[in-house]
Amino acid sequence: MTTSEHDSARSGVTPAESFHITRRSRNVFELVTRQRFAISRDDAFRFFGDVANLARVMPPWLVVDVLSPPPIEISEGADLEYLMRIFGIPVQWQSEFTVWEPPHRFAYEQRRGPFRQWRHEHFFTTAGRTTLVDDRVVYAVPGGRVVHDVLVERLLRALFRHRARRLRELLAR
Repeated sequence: MTTSEHDSARSGVTPAESFHITRRSRNVFELVTRQRFAISRDDAFRFFGDVANLARVMPPWLVVDVLSPPPIEISEGADLEYLMRIFGIPVQWQSEFTVWEPPHRFAYEQRRGPFRQWRHEHFFTTAGRTTLVDDRVVYAVPGGRVVHDVLVERLLRALFRHRARRLRELLAR
């Protein structure tokens, strides 16, 4: 067992069990990831569904400021606006929550932002004394496959690797 596996086992959180990006069509891609946490499905859903935690799991090169005024009540049809700074470059993003089914799943879709398409679904499944958290993101980028292969895939891999580490730290407490 490696040091990080030992630390993860001791904390009750396992590292990302799966992560992959595939091409679904000419310019549409799918990112799928899974993590297991030693917390209840209700607690996992509550954490992921809390907009304040978004900034807590982002890498330092991606700063997220929520622009929607508090209190933010998430439900199906709710809109969320935020400003992201990617390597200091400001990018406005507006999302709509299209699915809200506590504690099983939720999804949001970009309505305005840097992608041609972005739909991020979160699924929460009880597995014994743990909870599996699955993410599925279907997205398309301006510039298509070339921009994806040269830039976007690297950024998404780095972002989700960092997010997995931060989630292990935050949910082990």
